[in-house]
This record gives sequence, structure tokens and C-alpha cells, in this order.
Amino acid sequence: MAKHPFLSDEWLDMLIALTAEYRDKVPAPLVKMKLNQNVTGVPFGGGTVQMYTDTSAGTATVGRGHIEGADVTLTVDYETAKSLVVLGDQAAAMQAFMSGKIKVDGDMTKIMTPPPPKNDAQKELDQKVKDMTE
Repeated sequence: MAKHPFLSDEWLDMLIALTAEYRDKVPAPLVKMKLNQNVTGVPFGGGTVQMYTDTSAGTATVGRGHIEGADVTLTVDYETAKSLVVLGDQAAAMQAFMSGKIKVDGDMTKIMTPPPPKNDAQKELDQKVKDMTE
């Protein structure tokens, strides 16, 4: 699998395709929401990447830009986002939030629910995301 910088256009294309491929194989999200994300301090392409995750239909869809009617918007710096997305470090997420590295606008309760237990497909997807990231 080719490696690309985290949040580069190529990386996002691969993430969107993988999310679609695994959509019906991974555990269903426990919370239905529309989540917008702003990642700041990106070392290329203008400094900020906007993307969204939509679980309102009971499966996860990921895309570029922002989605209408978002329940919550997260703003996070590049390095923190990379450690959360690529490493899946939930303890780091809480520490980043407590230290102000993650800013939340909207219904915070939507993002406070822990993710469902991982099945083999989720573990495989997580590994593919790690493998494709420089």
C-alpha cells in the first residue's frame, strides 16, 4: 500500500474509499451525529483541512469539507489529529481536550460516548490507515 502524508489529498482519497469499503463490516456507531472537523497547522495546502464524519444513518461516511446541520464541530491541530486518527489513542484525546488542543463547538455529549468494541474488520481498517500514513 502506498504511503501518503496524513491529510494530503491522496491520503484523504484513500481514507474515503476505505471507509466506504468497510462501512457495513465494522461495528455500527453508538451515536448518530454529523461531525465537522477543522485540522489546523497542516504543513501543506494552506494550513487547514476541513472534513466531516456523518453517522446519522447508522454507518460512518467520511468526506471533504463540512456537512450541513452538524451537531458538533471539532477544531484540532495537525499533530494531535494525526495521533488520534492514526494511532487511535483515546487517552491522548482526553489529554488533548483537557489541555485545550481540541476545541468543541456544539453538542459535546455526541463525542463523549466511547466507540463500540472493535471487530476484526475494524482492526484491519485501523491497520490499513496506519499503513497508508507517512
